[in-house]
Amino acid sequence: MTNTTYTIGTARAEIERLHRLMALMTGDEKHSPAATSTLDALWVLYDRVLRVSPESVRDPGRDRFLLSKGHGPMAYYAVLAAKGFIGEDVLSGFGGYDSPLGHHPDRTLVPGVEIGSGSLGHGLPLAVGSVLGLRAQGLAGPRVWVLIGDAELDEGSNHEALAYAGPAGLEQLHTLVIDNGSATYGWPGGIASRFEAAGWSAETVDGRDHRALYAAYTAPHPGRPHAVVARVEPKS
Repeated sequence: MTNTTYTIGTARAEIERLHRLMALMTGDEKHSPAATSTLDALWVLYDRVLRVSPESVRDPGRDRFLLSKGHGPMAYYAVLAAKGFIGEDVLSGFGGYDSPLGHHPDRTLVPGVEIGSGSLGHGLPLAVGSVLGLRAQGLAGPRVWVLIGDAELDEGSNHEALAYAGPAGLEQLHTLVIDNGSATYGWPGGIASRFEAAGWSAETVDGRDHRALYAAYTAPHPGRPHAVVARVEPKS
C-alpha cells in the first residue's frame, strides 16, 4: 500500500501507463470492454489498499484478492506487471500456447493470483470460504477482496453467499462489484440495496474516480462485510 496523497495528474499518468501495458497484449479474444471496466478500480485497490506484494504472496498474513470476473483479464495482468508480480516481458505472449497468461488467470502459473477463475458466480462463495478458513486459523488481520461483475449477480451461488455473509458478520470480507449495466435482470433500488438488505455495509461510487474509490474501500464497517459498487460506462 502506498501514499494516499493523490492528484488528478498522478492518477492520469498511472492509468496511461496501465493502458500502455495492456496494449502489449495482442492475443485474440481479449474481451477489452470487460478489462477496461475494471482498470481504475483494480489500480486503486492494488496501489493504495491491498496489503500484498510480490515478496508476500506466500505470507499467511497477506490480504487476498480474488478475481471472479476473470474473462478479459488484461487490466489485471497490467496491474500485476506494474506492481512487479510478473514481468512486463510476458505480457506480449498473452493467450499464447506457452504463455502463463491465459484468457482466465491461473493461480498455479501467475504469482499473486489466488484463484483460477472460469464459470461466473464462483468468486464470492470462494471469498466467503476464504474468510472462514482464515478465522479457523485464528487469522483476523488479513482482508479478503473479491471482484465480481454486475451480471454475475444473476447467478444463484452469489445470492447464497451474500445472504450468509451478512448474518455471519464476516467483517474481513470485501466485495467490489463492477456495474456496467450488463446484468440481465437489474436490481430495483440499485445493487447496493441488495447487499444492505442482507446485513452488509455498502456504497456506490463512480468507478473512474480514484478518490471516491479509495474512500469507499477504506470506509469502516465494524462487524459487517463490505460491498463497493463501482459504476462505469455501460457495456456497448
